[in-house]
Amino acid sequence: MRWNANYKKMRKLLLISILLSLIFASACINEIKDMKSTDAKYPVADRQPEKLEKHGDVRMDNYFWMRLTDAQKNATEKDQQTRKVVDYLEAENTYYNKVTDYTKDFQKDLFEEMKGRIKEDDTSVPYKENGYFYITRYEIGKQYPIYSRKKETLDAAEEILFNVNDAAEGYDYFQLGGLNISEDNKLMVFATDTVSRRQYFLRIKNLETGEIYKDIIKNTTGGSVWANDNKTIFYTKKNPETLRSEKVFRHVLGTPTSEDVEVFHEKDDTFGTYVTKSKSNDFIIVGSYSTLSTEAQFLDANNPSGKFTILQAREKELEYNVAHYKDHFYLLTNKDGATNFKMMKTPVLATGKENWVDVIAHREDTLLEDFSIFKDFIVIEERTNGLNKIRIKRWDQKEDFYLPFDEETYAAGVFPNPEFDTNVIRYSYNSFTTPSSVIDFNIRDKSQEVKKEQEVLGGKFKKENYNSKRIWATAIDGKKVAISIVYHKNTKLNENTPLLQYAYGSYGATIPDSFSTTRLSLLDRGFVFAIAHIRGSQYLGRDWYEDGKMFHKKNTFTDFIACSKYLIDNKYTSAKHLYAMGGSAGGLLIGVVVNLNPELYNGVIAAVPFVDVISTMLDDSIPLTTGEYDEWGNPNNKDSYDYIKSYSPYDQVTEKAYPNMLVTTGYHDSQVQYWEPAKWVAKLRALKTDTNLLMLDTNMDAGHGGASGRFEALKETAKDYTFFLALENKLKV
Repeated sequence: MRWNANYKKMRKLLLISILLSLIFASACINEIKDMKSTDAKYPVADRQPEKLEKHGDVRMDNYFWMRLTDAQKNATEKDQQTRKVVDYLEAENTYYNKVTDYTKDFQKDLFEEMKGRIKEDDTSVPYKENGYFYITRYEIGKQYPIYSRKKETLDAAEEILFNVNDAAEGYDYFQLGGLNISEDNKLMVFATDTVSRRQYFLRIKNLETGEIYKDIIKNTTGGSVWANDNKTIFYTKKNPETLRSEKVFRHVLGTPTSEDVEVFHEKDDTFGTYVTKSKSNDFIIVGSYSTLSTEAQFLDANNPSGKFTILQAREKELEYNVAHYKDHFYLLTNKDGATNFKMMKTPVLATGKENWVDVIAHREDTLLEDFSIFKDFIVIEERTNGLNKIRIKRWDQKEDFYLPFDEETYAAGVFPNPEFDTNVIRYSYNSFTTPSSVIDFNIRDKSQEVKKEQEVLGGKFKKENYNSKRIWATAIDGKKVAISIVYHKNTKLNENTPLLQYAYGSYGATIPDSFSTTRLSLLDRGFVFAIAHIRGSQYLGRDWYEDGKMFHKKNTFTDFIACSKYLIDNKYTSAKHLYAMGGSAGGLLIGVVVNLNPELYNGVIAAVPFVDVISTMLDDSIPLTTGEYDEWGNPNNKDSYDYIKSYSPYDQVTEKAYPNMLVTTGYHDSQVQYWEPAKWVAKLRALKTDTNLLMLDTNMDAGHGGASGRFEALKETAKDYTFFLALENKLKV
């Protein structure tokens, strides 16, 4: 997925404010737009026309030279092209820093404000698995978590599994992958990424001695599973160029990693692969996946050197996910035209689809999203009319009911719940106005216990001070599109109200209406925040996603625009005060809407935006490309090429006025390569006819997810919010 991320920017203001010794907090929007600064001149990228031809169509790419290989980026000695690219990116960063210099003090204050709401010495709710309670905690002043466990009781001595703060020391970026502990509780596999390219090193730690074994397994996805012999692990490796997860290996403790056995090679470059373990611990499962189909193989976890068995051979447009219970596999599947998915089961000894039988039937109005199996019951996660539902169904058929949720819009989900033999399920609940809670529900007596409610420090937050609701816009084809909004009760909703509209709209990913402590900094300054649940998500079921991809992709963009027009027409805001934001594929969304209707927005943030769609989808050496043909289309086919080109933001930039724009990227991004937003900004600079702000901010140390560390990420949020607040003349703490 070309997923979520982090953003930036702003401009200098009023000469008179210097005389008054103010920090430029009193400037108006027009002054920002019209201001010229001799010490903040934007860089102009060299034009080096590159002829790109496909299907008889010729595109001239003036900025193709910005693309570097990984070898070029990682080389100790930079070649001429690398130096030129880095110089350009750094020049854009310098421009951004000069333009926003007057906001730096505000950014720092805003960062402290947001940080001040967060409990620094926080601790997770312990969960029990295989005789141990597992805990994640933070210490005051530390950026990273500490993972620990206690044997049998919470009164037992703490055993530190991994202190990420110690491991991250000396690195600009550090990400810990999955911790995976052997069945005998003596060994742990851990994964680390110090580049932000999602290429993890796997290592093994002896939990009895504290020794970290010397063997290092490189270029993995970060995931791994233990067989039941406590000495064999299975893991997935990536293609070193495309980063596609393509091979599953078996490693035996005490043997060199060079002798690891390849147990599966996914040769179809439109598929990826992974390895996991059933909750029952009985089976190792290797999965293959694409946009339209899946395949699973299983192996007795007690026989790690055995042969995997295919559960059901892959078929186009047949999807299934697998869980195990007693002598059956349970499947979440779209078999038999179950667009919104249904649950089926099949005997372990007869797994072909001809043996599958319904457990929970397909429903036209309800998306079946996930399920969790327990000894006496099953928990099903559903979505109806956009809202999460948690359903509990006993195996003995004596009970079948839903947990009650009363708010108009909210987010709820079931935790992994590793314990199998239990009467308690753990779930989360929050909303735009309700901080997140961890809740234990007892199926036997129907009692609920809030194990933890998110603390909002600072003494200013009160739930009753905020309003939230859903409203419905009408798309150009008549479909109703939900918009979830939240605002401070003292904010008057009219044409002068600043409003930030956010959306994603791809891969079936649904953005939850969840609580955010950082967002309070916008709401408390009079902003309305809105999530547009546009097509491309699964907010209204699987059809909502299908109607927002491939040759229906433009519905995603026109839905967002329809929501913007609804908010303006109904006096929630106006074009002078409407802002838009999206990241990754959501950055593509922003790129399209500013090409189509730039007049609707005063400012936008496009974070790590996927904007050069044609060039990327034509290059199968780029990570993710081949696996996404069924999402965007394969432009090697002319019909897909023509359709994608008709909306691709980079290709559709024309001479016109664009809103104030902040574009962000990460130099090491493996999801959306940095050159896409860099080229886009360069082309926009050359063609746009306005004097509005256009800034590119490149994190030279990070990738798709931005900075690592819980508080470093807050600094990036503060930069983003400052961009919007400055455009609204609200640089006040």
